[in-house]
Amino acid sequence: MKLLIKCLGVIVLLSLLVGVSPSWAGNKRIMSIRAAKVLAERALVESVYGLKLRATESVENMVAASFEGSTESKTKALIKGIKFEDVVYDEPSDIAKVTAIISLPSITNIDGQTVDLHNKVFRRVAFATSTPSQAGPLMAMRAAELDAYKQMIKQVVGFQLESETSVENYMLKSDTVKTKVMATIFMAELVEYGWDDYGDAFVIMQLNLSEVGSMLGEPVQSAEEFVQVEGQGSQADDFKEAQSS
Repeated sequence: MKLLIKCLGVIVLLSLLVGVSPSWAGNKRIMSIRAAKVLAERALVESVYGLKLRATESVENMVAASFEGSTESKTKALIKGIKFEDVVYDEPSDIAKVTAIISLPSITNIDGQTVDLHNKVFRRVAFATSTPSQAGPLMAMRAAELDAYKQMIKQVVGFQLESETSVENYMLKSDTVKTKVMATIFMAELVEYGWDDYGDAFVIMQLNLSEVGSMLGEPVQSAEEFVQVEGQGSQADDFKEAQSS
């Protein structure tokens, strides 16, 4: 009897393995999905807990070729309760898409403020790949996210602008404009994302000011209930190529 059970077990195992395609035998799919989950977790932390962002932009002599922009972000939080409600993997492109979800009663945000979240549900999507040649569009999406955060801070918190202009003999000699952003942002929600025909990524984020004020217990003084911004990101630096040609 024991031998019969053992043989049946082997037969069942072999029947399961026969239906497994050799292309799925490796760990590439697992690694891509796992990486997407980590990036989705980061996206949720940035939305709920918040992030610190520093950015600068400058233009000289009215010429776009002189434009320079840089953005850096940082976040760190202890968080639990994140779940994944949608995991999709495309084998031909080796791209994983993961939707992370969390609902918390309250949280202490990046500014040390206790925020009553009222068990609001937050969702964020992230993509990842194990193939470097496929990472371009995904990197463009991340750049668009940071650009959206920057635009949101400029709208809600504000920014510093410095300008110097010199004119000699009624002619413009030099002109420099610089903007600086250094602030924290939280509760910004992603409402739309995608890629245009050029392969550039776009992200639309929205901040519900009245809801944030309610969560903080401090009404936000603003004539608008929502602030919505669009961030952009590119996967190729043809701007520098044009400068050097």
